[in-house]
Amino acid sequence: MRIEKVVLRLVEMPLKFRFRTSFGETAAKRFLLVEAISEGISGWGECVAEDGPFYSPETTDSARSALSRFLIPLVLGRDLPDAPAFDRLADRVRGNRMAKGALEAALRDLFARVDGVSLARNLGGTRTVIEVGVSLGLQPTVEATVENVRRHVAQGYRRIKVKIEPGADVDRVAAVREAFPDLPLTADANAAYTLETSEPLLALDAFGLDYIEQPLHHEDLVDHARLAGRLSTPICLDESIRSSADAAAAISLGACRVLNVKIGRVGGHGEALRIHDVASAAGVPLWCGGMLESGVGRAHNIAAATLPGFTKPGDTSSSSRYFEEDIVEPRPEAADGLMPVPEGPGIGVEIRRDVLARFTLETLELSA
Repeated sequence: MRIEKVVLRLVEMPLKFRFRTSFGETAAKRFLLVEAISEGISGWGECVAEDGPFYSPETTDSARSALSRFLIPLVLGRDLPDAPAFDRLADRVRGNRMAKGALEAALRDLFARVDGVSLARNLGGTRTVIEVGVSLGLQPTVEATVENVRRHVAQGYRRIKVKIEPGADVDRVAAVREAFPDLPLTADANAAYTLETSEPLLALDAFGLDYIEQPLHHEDLVDHARLAGRLSTPICLDESIRSSADAAAAISLGACRVLNVKIGRVGGHGEALRIHDVASAAGVPLWCGGMLESGVGRAHNIAAATLPGFTKPGDTSSSSRYFEEDIVEPRPEAADGLMPVPEGPGIGVEIRRDVLARFTLETLELSA
């Protein structure tokens, strides 16, 4: 298939609420949307890089530069035999996983659409619905935390994740557990602790959490292994896992017993599949994380979460929780904690070009 044009759009969609983690707070989702075009058919991918280098070294600006200068020229005007061919072409470009993941996702969608099959089926997915949980940002008080959890439990989510940070951790988790003794509950620290400040994490063992997510610095696999030896609660790694090699190292060291796979963070579906296979061979369960994606990125996450190794509820909650209006139809919407997997070609959703035009700040078209 010859890639005739790639369009980069800088898009900004206002959130319905301010989302706060230990990294900071955001009120709008600003991201790059990638459209790859061949013979009048478009495939779509979303870059999860953020404005600042806080979750990841990559930013929206650096991803735009990497895409326009180095990655898109690798495929523009080229006849690709399949979407995985992009991984081989891009291998010489180090890092820039979020930029790679956005273009790879667009190519995966494009090839699946041309073949007339769903991306989930193309990847080897086995489910028609997936279980979903919800990620709740930091709240100013214990009471607000419990009330926020209560609202989302009433919506049927299969797992609740509360964000924590030093000074807002044990009290929040204890109150939620007291209010909901049987709730599948996890805590996400977003790398806010060190071994020296980890005592509150040890106290979380008392509350029957499914796992504690990314408690320490993203480069500290050895320290995570040391902390894991002191905890009875499993550690789940997120930011630390950028590749299948990272996953293999973390599992070998005993640094984690659960993995959070974010398609955009690891460089696309191809690397996610390799992580899936490494984890499955080791008996380590996976779940699909989220980055406040629009309906495009959310649809890609749904497709990935249909793979058999994704056995825990992910963060792909309903689009309407985050956005008054989305750029796709139908919108990804869960009911009673279950998200239907689109059956149409590719990611199974169509772009609402009128809505996209209203949210688009800048456009760059690159043609063969």
